[in-house]
Amino acid sequence: MTLSLVSHRPLHPVVMSLILALWLSTLGNAPLWLTLLGLPESHNPRAWLGIAGFGVVVLAFTVAFLCLVVWPWWRKPVGLVLLLVAAFNSYFMYTYGVVIDTSMLANAVQTDAREVRDLLSWSMLAAVMLGVGLPGWWWWKQPVQQTPARPLLARQIGLAVVATLVMLVMVWLSFQDLASTMRNHRSLRYMINPFNTVYATMRLVVGNTAHASQLVQPIGADATLLGSASDVDTSPLIVLVVGETARAANVGLAGYARDTTPRLKQLQDSGELVYFSKVTSCGTNTQVSLPCMFSDLGRDGYGKTEARFENLLDVLQRAGMAVLWLDNQSGCKGLCDRVPHADTRELKDPSLCPEGECFDEEMLRVLPEHLNQLEPVRRAHGTVVVMHQMGSHGPAYYKRTPPEFKVFTPECHSNVLQECSDQEIVNAYDNSVRYTDHFLGQTVAWLKSQKRPTALVYVSDHGESLGEKGLYLHGMPYAMAPKEQTSVPMAVWFSAPMLNHLGWDKSCWLGQASQPVTHDNLFSSMLSLAHVQTRLYKRQLDVFSACQPGQRKVQAITGLPSASEHAAKRLNTTVEADPKPSHG
Repeated sequence: MTLSLVSHRPLHPVVMSLILALWLSTLGNAPLWLTLLGLPESHNPRAWLGIAGFGVVVLAFTVAFLCLVVWPWWRKPVGLVLLLVAAFNSYFMYTYGVVIDTSMLANAVQTDAREVRDLLSWSMLAAVMLGVGLPGWWWWKQPVQQTPARPLLARQIGLAVVATLVMLVMVWLSFQDLASTMRNHRSLRYMINPFNTVYATMRLVVGNTAHASQLVQPIGADATLLGSASDVDTSPLIVLVVGETARAANVGLAGYARDTTPRLKQLQDSGELVYFSKVTSCGTNTQVSLPCMFSDLGRDGYGKTEARFENLLDVLQRAGMAVLWLDNQSGCKGLCDRVPHADTRELKDPSLCPEGECFDEEMLRVLPEHLNQLEPVRRAHGTVVVMHQMGSHGPAYYKRTPPEFKVFTPECHSNVLQECSDQEIVNAYDNSVRYTDHFLGQTVAWLKSQKRPTALVYVSDHGESLGEKGLYLHGMPYAMAPKEQTSVPMAVWFSAPMLNHLGWDKSCWLGQASQPVTHDNLFSSMLSLAHVQTRLYKRQLDVFSACQPGQRKVQAITGLPSASEHAAKRLNTTVEADPKPSHG
């Protein structure tokens, strides 16, 4: 039967493009049309006419696009690529409720082999075969007429012009309905295949090209340590744990019905730990949030520039401290390029790294060894360690937890979340949060065993959707992201020697739990905690600023601009970059 689909008579190239356009704009955009039909305002005859008009717009735009880019020299390969892109996009949009924008594409580009394995499934294979196999086979096998270049050029450009005019007329006729729908449901604009990927790719390539062509500009040239120790045994050790995909809604300390954080709760009850209950992330995926939270520019400033700047780790190292990055994820996104760093992907611990993927405790196991490799002179001034978790990375949440920590059952043991019940998905996710609690508790126990002043700061990079409103995973454009993807947990623990070292009032910092916090606060708060003085420090963004006894040890510079003013001033100032920043 399938053989009859291929005509032995060659088809005109324009007819080929029309058939491909019809496939891409209908079945290739199935998630878009299903979403439109599922909107509450679509349940009336006028809405159906509006959807039909929008369908004509998408078809006309697709025809114009194909007529301009699909030419004899690369017709077959380009058609297959477009079919493949549409199939993959449709699968992820339908399965996880995500949309395809620049940040989502950038996050996909940065995905490592472990994360790719978590996304592979038989349902993905079936979707690709349906979306690419049959139409792709037809596209490749169907004979095409050999048409002279000039007539073909005239016909394709002419058809592109006609299609564009049809599109403009339909937009004009249905502008009111289209504008209202797009304004109320902005995610729809990121669901139009394959133009979402084409647009995102163009922006990503242009942005990355501009970004790569620039030298990393140094910041914090004036950074100095105040009251630093002169001995490794008495110098402070600060561990910053960057969580992955942990959302505040499922954290026991945040009032969640389940006890997902028993060890942190014990520390909170003993007055050693404060949990910040109103924390907002810088982005909805690691690619954006991780560099942003270590930047001094804040979310607004970071999002407005393609320039490359150093980050918090560089400033701490420039001040004389020892800095170490340990990674159990897909990399540091360039943050750790100029400081000592290591990751767990090269380790083969049989107990903590089954099947080539390590649980987060592996970072704690190797931490002492890597600390001993840091320069003694710097360690004598203080040490900051960043541990980047695998945390609750999905969709294979069940892989994030050792067997003995699977408290909530039954779990979802599939990376196709629709194959599991809502409760099974939540169980698997909650187990990963509970294991993070164990990991943090073990880290605190290790820090308590040290003679030196120690502290732990934990904050997640972004949250996660677990099926609310049909959304799964993360990465929605920030302006339309649900709070599950932007509301994240944050906790701080201090040892008694650290409190003495800082000279902070304990009752004060325990009282900071209810203040609103964002990732913008991390940069200045870490400077304050590390006793690093620099003009980059902004007192209004330091969550600990109210707890200094008398005059601040980290002096606030008078007349500091707001975060947005500071970012604007920085971005309008040309800084001569040091192509080889010192590692000390």
